[in-house]
Amino acid sequence: MVRASMSRAVSGFERLLLFFGFLLLLFFIAVRVFDVIYSHAALRAFWQPQSLSLRSPTGAAHRNPAIPDFRFWSQKRIEAYQASLIGPVQRPLGVLKIPAIHLEVPVLEGTDDLTLNRAVGHIGGTPMPVYGETGNVGIAGHRDGFFRGLRDIHLGDPIDLYVEKGNFRYVTDEIVIVPPDDVSVLATRSKPGLTLVTCYPFYFVGSAPLRYVVRATIADSNSLADSRRSRSPAEERGAENSH
Repeated sequence: MVRASMSRAVSGFERLLLFFGFLLLLFFIAVRVFDVIYSHAALRAFWQPQSLSLRSPTGAAHRNPAIPDFRFWSQKRIEAYQASLIGPVQRPLGVLKIPAIHLEVPVLEGTDDLTLNRAVGHIGGTPMPVYGETGNVGIAGHRDGFFRGLRDIHLGDPIDLYVEKGNFRYVTDEIVIVPPDDVSVLATRSKPGLTLVTCYPFYFVGSAPLRYVVRATIADSNSLADSRRSRSPAEERGAENSH
């Protein structure tokens, strides 16, 4: 009699465990589905508010700039990027595009972890990336995320900076590796410039000891406006694909 009662009790407990296990599985599935849906919604919200037109001509084939190319990212950075989408989205200052390494990324204000997980960040103390402002604009990014492709950039490669009221083309003229405390790379140059900074080595395990710096000077035309002022990055892709 006692054995039968214990058997029924154990059986009931097992069914209860199975029930809670089933509930946990449903909860996990719901969270994953929500994560996917919310990530796409957040990506759309990230781009829609800005006044930069990212619409390409009808029928033009191009990759959605709101979805990063994760092929060379570390798994940790991919997860950090996805987690960053949950927070509030600030208005981008502009869009940085480097055709040679297939990079197109929003530029946000600041270099805190959340900002650099989500995009690349304007370095405080350097000129703002806005139309008509001179000086040396500093932009930072993670070496295992958006700026990993800087390992493949070469002297002479163009770098385009799209802002609300104008577009600028810079030409890469210097690539250096410096200690973290060397801020001379952000100093004003004889011509308006752009400096991209990331950690180095690119595949170093732990906190990287050096900084990889790409410096560029504004093109002689002084901006992309001469021939492409009205074009957005996506529209240029359409033009390139039409050739």
